[in-house]
Amino acid sequence: MNANNCNDASRRRFLEFLVGGPLFPYVAIPGAVFGQRSAAWAADGPAAPSIEISTPAQALNVFDLEEVARKNLPPAHFAYLATGVEADATIRANREGFAKFKIRPRRLVDTSQVDAGVTLFGTTWPTPIVLDPVSSLRAFHPDGDIAVARAARARNHLQILSTLATAPVEEVITARGAPVWFQLYPTSDWNITRALVKRAEAAGCPVVALTVDNPTSAGRETLARGRRLDTRDCSACHAPGPGGQFRRKPMFDGLDVSKLTSSLTAHLTWDFVRRLQDTTSMKVVLKGIVTSEDAAKALDYRVDGIIVSNHGGRGEESARSTIEALPEVVAVIGGKIPVLVDSGFRRGTDVFKALALGANAVCVGRPYVWGLAAFGQAGVERSLEILSTELEITMRSMGTPTVQSITRAFVQPA
Repeated sequence: MNANNCNDASRRRFLEFLVGGPLFPYVAIPGAVFGQRSAAWAADGPAAPSIEISTPAQALNVFDLEEVARKNLPPAHFAYLATGVEADATIRANREGFAKFKIRPRRLVDTSQVDAGVTLFGTTWPTPIVLDPVSSLRAFHPDGDIAVARAARARNHLQILSTLATAPVEEVITARGAPVWFQLYPTSDWNITRALVKRAEAAGCPVVALTVDNPTSAGRETLARGRRLDTRDCSACHAPGPGGQFRRKPMFDGLDVSKLTSSLTAHLTWDFVRRLQDTTSMKVVLKGIVTSEDAAKALDYRVDGIIVSNHGGRGEESARSTIEALPEVVAVIGGKIPVLVDSGFRRGTDVFKALALGANAVCVGRPYVWGLAAFGQAGVERSLEILSTELEITMRSMGTPTVQSITRAFVQPA
């Protein structure tokens, strides 16, 4: 064995030692951030080392945009985006869950023309890929929610706006050029929550998506580690004390937030769902349902739709993916109301599998925020273009010319 081979063998043994050791999640190796990127890279990234990305068009997949975002963002901001709970097992499960289903391609089907259009509450969209609500988007780019809205307009995607957006709903709708759905974090003050709902309704939002899967923000170790690495003075943006996190959020302008303590969901019960329904004419969708029992309860309460979600792994450490939860929810709903799904979607094949398992649409969050942090509006557009193109390629290669033709027969357990 020559010297070069000896060196290669030694490097391999050293890397194997690191991977097997307790310090691996915190080792600063290329492409790894707080233990997140390494797992994603192994599962989804290119086999070759990453290339330098200087324009959106050079990104071959959404993970290329993640790499640029990591380089552009302060440590605390990237950690906020990357974090899960405890050991981030649910984040990993959301990705690993897709490997538990295989696709069964059909042949001799004319897929020279592919139509990915879907209809939700009477509105037809050219794609089933929806932009999930993400809070504090100006932490990732100065244009924040407005850049995302403009990208959604350019690509004609449905957008869901966060309660904790960094632009008011009226401006976002103007930038989008069409109504958006409004995601609701119920606050600790009903009068403020009601005011948020009424404002969204008055702005023209047709749907309110009530988040029910964020009972606590505790245990986010990746975020805590990122904050320790960040030496900036963040007091200007993160005011301490009651109401501090709401003062810079435009949806709370004109409201007395001095006594607000959180936007968490630990206090919610099914009675709140009824109260919300009685308050608004908007369609009420529950975001965060992951079991057949709660799906049945949602039907009992006559909600208008469900988003199967575990908050992207940020609100719980269940270690259970949403793609695994989707079939039992779909079975109970039985087509009575739309079922959407999010958490962990990074590839067109991921979207295809969810559609085959019965989802009416798929929501994505981190991938478009990576694009935003990397290149602003153009990066968001590139992220959406990549996912849409991958889905259309999958539809064409699997023998499904329309979304309606994607049925349960196209997937099997791995």
